[in-house]
Amino acid sequence: MQKNLYHYLHKITLLVLFLCSAILIAKAEDDGSNGKITGVVKTSDDKPASFVNVAIKGLNKTTTTTDNGTFAFNNVKPGTYTLVASYVGAKTEEQSVTVYANKTTTVTFKLNESSAQLDEVVISSTKTINRKKLNIGKMNVAPMDLPQSVTVIGKDVLEQQQSLRLSDVIKNVNGVYLYSARGNTQETFAARGYNFGSTNMFKNGFRVNSGVVPEISSLERVEVLKGSAALLYGNVAPGGILNMVTKKPLFEQGGQVSMTYGSYDLYRPSFDVYGPISSKLAYRVNGTYENANSYRDNVKSKREYINPSFLYKISDKTTLIVEGDYLNYDFTPDFGTGQINNVIAKVPRNRYLGASWSTGNTKQTTATATINHQLNSLWQLSGGFSYQHFNRQYQTTERVLPDANGDWGRTLNRAETLEDYYTGQFNITGQFNTGAIKHNILAGVDADWYRNNAYTYVATVNKVSSNIDQNGTLQKATRDTINIFDPNKYTLRTDKPQMNPFYSILTPTNRFGAYFNDLISLSEKFKVLAGLRWSYQYISPTNVTSYTNISGVVPAQAAGKEDKAFSPRVGLVYKPLDNTALFASYSNSFIVNTGSDVNGKPIDPSLVDQYEVGVKNDFLNGNLSVNLTAYRIKNNNLAQPAPFALDGVTPNTNANIKVIGGATKSDGVELDIAGHPVKGLDILAGYSYTNAKYTKAGTAPGSNFAGQPLLNVPKHTANTSVFYTFYNGDLKGFKVGASMYYLGNRVAGNANLVGQPQTISRLVYVPGFTTVDASVGYSYKKLSIIGKISNIGNVLNYNVHENYSVNPIPPRQFLTTLTYKF
Repeated sequence: MQKNLYHYLHKITLLVLFLCSAILIAKAEDDGSNGKITGVVKTSDDKPASFVNVAIKGLNKTTTTTDNGTFAFNNVKPGTYTLVASYVGAKTEEQSVTVYANKTTTVTFKLNESSAQLDEVVISSTKTINRKKLNIGKMNVAPMDLPQSVTVIGKDVLEQQQSLRLSDVIKNVNGVYLYSARGNTQETFAARGYNFGSTNMFKNGFRVNSGVVPEISSLERVEVLKGSAALLYGNVAPGGILNMVTKKPLFEQGGQVSMTYGSYDLYRPSFDVYGPISSKLAYRVNGTYENANSYRDNVKSKREYINPSFLYKISDKTTLIVEGDYLNYDFTPDFGTGQINNVIAKVPRNRYLGASWSTGNTKQTTATATINHQLNSLWQLSGGFSYQHFNRQYQTTERVLPDANGDWGRTLNRAETLEDYYTGQFNITGQFNTGAIKHNILAGVDADWYRNNAYTYVATVNKVSSNIDQNGTLQKATRDTINIFDPNKYTLRTDKPQMNPFYSILTPTNRFGAYFNDLISLSEKFKVLAGLRWSYQYISPTNVTSYTNISGVVPAQAAGKEDKAFSPRVGLVYKPLDNTALFASYSNSFIVNTGSDVNGKPIDPSLVDQYEVGVKNDFLNGNLSVNLTAYRIKNNNLAQPAPFALDGVTPNTNANIKVIGGATKSDGVELDIAGHPVKGLDILAGYSYTNAKYTKAGTAPGSNFAGQPLLNVPKHTANTSVFYTFYNGDLKGFKVGASMYYLGNRVAGNANLVGQPQTISRLVYVPGFTTVDASVGYSYKKLSIIGKISNIGNVLNYNVHENYSVNPIPPRQFLTTLTYKF
């Protein structure tokens, strides 16, 4: 590890020196014999048009406008040229310009479309995944030029599919899937064999808690950056990250109201209004209320959500966005149907096995301020601060683990988690030339201040000590006994027990990172992406608070832990054609480990290598993207139980004493298809193959077995979504569509371990399944209505968390939404 630190430190020093020298060279170039072209692209209503392609005919030079519509070409030889401004779905504009030596020529493009019309261009089509604007990469770079797989799902898809949950949206992203839905309390996702968790979930570029079913009515789009994102975000699991981008204020009056109604008494009114307050201040407010029963008996939910935001133009070059949201989510905890001997129990899909008094609530509040300042047409500063408060609590009977005959002694549990999360970041992006070589750089720092307080409760069943076994270990209290196959076999208790706080554990975590990244254009066809990040994480000693006089059960304070790691990445992009890019990349990330070595020292992080190659293609004048990616993720530093104690002879029986010695590998291929090949037709499709398994394991008790698959990883996934809108004829205004989703066989439950007491496998095998949805809609002027039937075949399958939360997927349902835009 020490050797790697010196190695990476040397690299980052060279990069810093290179940046300084490159800026000096770029300044020197300004005094050369060539000239510059700078300009701005505006809409017909004088609003800046971002992400517009601008090219110089004959020179094979292209660029893309920034958020404020500006663009620039440096080091252009004197002469007269034709500039071309193009935007998918909008009219292409051309303009002649003359460049003089040692001078800057400024031009202004005016598109025929207004800003609202330009938005409609995006709304009315899926737009190719290689052309969509991307916030999660932190750089103003088109996805075509990134040596990494990217997927963006816009609000057009959310509206077409009437998505209610983030899991509905993720079905459009191949290789990313719902990992589990533990107890109906949250949605957890994974990609390429690795669980996202809270470290890999972001909102507007800031990390958010994943322990909630997020509200998506406020989302403008969902961005997924597959592969490694450690350089940009530090301690994230390999496989990918997900960023939810909320709707932003606009300097034009508008909005909509809608009403959604569906099966099982689901009704969901929502609104979205926006407009200017003054010439410099704009607002946006959207909100949703949802009330629903469920296909599961006794299960219901209620959601209240509000998302206000303000945009302040401090100057022509500086903008400030302040936004916040609040979610109050009441739900019924539901741990599903259970399993017997690691086989999913054949229980009716609607049968609820929890207590009738089960309750749950999640409150999540976020507040974010982001500022952007355009130094000039090439350099931009951005920064932001985000605060999040999270409070989730529930009380229920859980862990459905019945006997072979279906008898189950229902165990009680009450849990509460409080979190406060402060995040800040600062970035500088810019472009400059060193001779004929172009640079597009990103440099930045970020920091997190995180406080997690988890409460453990105990039930008063006869007496408190009934929850303490003879070894002084806290046990879950048994409330009553039922039979999952025959509800009439036992009489269920309906009185709600009193459960009091037993102890709480406060875990403070601090993170800091600094990073530098450079997209180097050696020519118009060949680009190199190189970067390095240094990450620091410190988990402070836990603060344990006891609420009882019983000794010997409350855990002791855990020691603090410090982790440091360098995360490099390098990628190559070769563009043999304007609409084709071949890429290859290598990156490294880290996973923080728990436990200590035989000397009592904390275990170092596991370093994960990721390799990725692929090809990105745009066809039909940029109206259809077809991308193919292959990857390998290797963790050669997997922490496993140490085989021996400190003396090297005595077998180790403590699972918390570990050694870096195991390994995992995930190989896969992904195909992405997106676009609108003909007017009115929108297509999203994809396929993924993933082979993720343990490749090296230890012999000590608690070690994994080599060759065993990683849990909850489907080898195959596939998705297709096709929508067609009629623009002419008798069917003008109608829209029809269908979506198909396939999730392959996967292994859930718990991994088998060396020395486990169980005589049978702990794995739960879950078969693959395919669901099909169909939609039809009609729009007339400002009014539209769309209806959907989901899971037409009424397919039955399950989401499995470990082996105790086995939740069936929804059956056939209908949904309809009526919307009025103003």
